[in-house]
Amino acid sequence: MRTRAAVLCAAAAVIAGSVTAAPARAARPAAPVPSAAVAGLAWKDCGTSDYPTLQCASLPVPLDHARPSGRRITLALSRVPHTAPVSQGPLLVNPGGPGGSGLTLAGFVASALPRDVVARYDVIGFDPRGVGQSTPALDCVPGHFGPVRPDSVPATPALERANLERARSFAAACGRKYADVLPYIDTVSTARDMDLVRQALGAQRISYFGYSYGTYLGAVYAKLYPERVHRLVLDSIVDPTGVWYGDNLGQDHAFDDRHRALMAWIAEYDGVYGLGKDPARIEAAWYAMRAALAKDPAGGKVGASELEDTFIPGGYYDGYWPYLAEAFAAYVHHRDTGPLVKAYETFAAVDSAGDNGYSVYASVQCRDASWRRSWNRWSTDAWAVYGKAPFMVWNNTWYNAPCAFWPTGALRPVDVANRELPPALLFQATDDAATPYQGGVTAHRLLADSSLVVEEGGGNHGITLSGNACLDGYLSAYLADGTVPRGTGTADAVCAKSPAPRPLKAKTASTASRGSTLHGLLGFRG
Repeated sequence: MRTRAAVLCAAAAVIAGSVTAAPARAARPAAPVPSAAVAGLAWKDCGTSDYPTLQCASLPVPLDHARPSGRRITLALSRVPHTAPVSQGPLLVNPGGPGGSGLTLAGFVASALPRDVVARYDVIGFDPRGVGQSTPALDCVPGHFGPVRPDSVPATPALERANLERARSFAAACGRKYADVLPYIDTVSTARDMDLVRQALGAQRISYFGYSYGTYLGAVYAKLYPERVHRLVLDSIVDPTGVWYGDNLGQDHAFDDRHRALMAWIAEYDGVYGLGKDPARIEAAWYAMRAALAKDPAGGKVGASELEDTFIPGGYYDGYWPYLAEAFAAYVHHRDTGPLVKAYETFAAVDSAGDNGYSVYASVQCRDASWRRSWNRWSTDAWAVYGKAPFMVWNNTWYNAPCAFWPTGALRPVDVANRELPPALLFQATDDAATPYQGGVTAHRLLADSSLVVEEGGGNHGITLSGNACLDGYLSAYLADGTVPRGTGTADAVCAKSPAPRPLKAKTASTASRGSTLHGLLGFRG
């Protein structure tokens, strides 16, 4: 499911200063294989100015868990140790992706939770297999997202051929470069890695806190090892019944709604941006800007596809809206491309440093489940959605298109239905585009005895530890002693959404800095 695989650290710095196709039948994962011998961890200080107590270690794990004494790969781990006399054990955290690094997320979570709660946990971050500082770190095609790409909308046969060639060549390059590794880059293998992390930590059980794709990873771990789960927190939940083709089509509709919400927000502040008070006219101006950039890319960098890349993060987090609106207005009023290029370099060009994240994203999603191998089916589905929700559909299609040509066979999605867990706590915003609301409802139904906390009217992705005291109160109570809300409807508890951002020129804070930091750490596109 598409969340941008690169972390938007640059974006964090700037802020601070459902149509679904029928998925393959889900499967229960095979019984756990015999574990490899796990050595202890040698922790070393690796603190930063933001997170000075971080420690780091590495852990060898089998490439193939069915052959525990075979070839080893290495996982990079981070830790903020507990400080209370009595510990509740490890709390593993994951930012999503797949392909997102979790090393710094451990520091963020430890700093954002109440001190009396986090003091009782060892907060553990990790780079999943293939990611970041783990080895080998995948990078199939360096610079794959460098500007300027072909227009994502294949309005001509030549554009379709160009985009198809990019997808085919990426899949082929991954196959040539990592033929011996790709069969083992998948969610179940990563979940088994997590259990070796548990063993290396000397813990009988672990707690887990995952965002976005990390919710599916956590649910798969819980399916494999329900008796080893102490607490389970899932925030912005992937629909586990849509893995992965159907989930991506569902995103296309939701992101179009979110883009229109941005247009309506700009209309609300016509006095600032001067783009009018009619959201439909503002949207038409945006598409006119897109058409112009397709012919004449801004600064030689921002064509039509790059413009989409720049605005898609606004679907994840409305704290970016003031910056996107200013760049949009500067182009419309003055043909000033400077702010637009800066916004691209901030919100999208970080993908050039995210080649590893995208390589892992594709490797996991293409391996996890069967994808349509007929390009005609992809094209038919995409055009059908485009007629109703044009904003992201073709950009998203090409982002995932390597899976139509992937060089490995496909596994079956995991049936995460689980009646053996202790109570889990789920968080979902009703207007989340990356993981639409129904995913949270579905996971709530499948995870027996879980509780669902809903942010009513909220559209951000990754909603806890972002400044909403209501949501964070439920999270803190659960991590402290397992307390969960119990309601009678679909949701067990409902929180009001966080306040909408304000224009930068309004001299009112546009977003909480804590929220911007979190959304800089989360992996986008899934």
